[in-house]
Amino acid sequence: MKAMILAAGRGERLRPLTDSTPKPMLPVAGKPLLEHHIERLVAAGINQIVINTCWLAEQIEDYFHDAEHRFGVTIHWSRETQALETGGGIANALPLLGEQPFVLVNGDVWSDFEFTELCERRLPEQLDACLVLVKNPDHNPCGDFALNRDRVEYGDHNNYTFSGISLIRPSLFANFTDQQDAFPLRDVLRPAIVSGRVGGTVYTGSWCDVGTVERYRQLQSA
Repeated sequence: MKAMILAAGRGERLRPLTDSTPKPMLPVAGKPLLEHHIERLVAAGINQIVINTCWLAEQIEDYFHDAEHRFGVTIHWSRETQALETGGGIANALPLLGEQPFVLVNGDVWSDFEFTELCERRLPEQLDACLVLVKNPDHNPCGDFALNRDRVEYGDHNNYTFSGISLIRPSLFANFTDQQDAFPLRDVLRPAIVSGRVGGTVYTGSWCDVGTVERYRQLQSA
């Protein structure tokens, strides 16, 4: 199984920290966020990782140039000339990901989630994706989704927030591969969710969306 880490974003809400440092390279517990993800993915048995880059791409690629020696993983770089957002970045990297379901991770989240759970999961034919959800944090009280048994849906009361971690079937992007513009992952997920083709699992461990300077500082002091 392969994995993809989204690492191309500019990190506007984290400025000025991201003016000279890529968002996923911000340090947590002495090492970049991205390094934590790679270590956890490798621990789960994944040794092929695709990472998309754009803003300050050289910093990321240089830091992990010897990833095979340091972490026992081969990194395939998907360089973007302009940031394609989450959906566009994945669509652009599909040739590197193959035809089997892959683990997807937002590079700007922090979690102690064990990726083994997703690596051992087998998506049934009727599902295009499985999202890891968390209870709504303070910064997203209205949530993203509801969960009906094991299916993600849009409800009157959305009790869960997307963690930025998921298992994705590449065919989910079948209608989006010809798009060259930037677009968010939610545009791809929405029709699949409405059709009942997206599953969900709830994670109750440590998780943080490192999306603002305030939340980053809170994480640093935790």
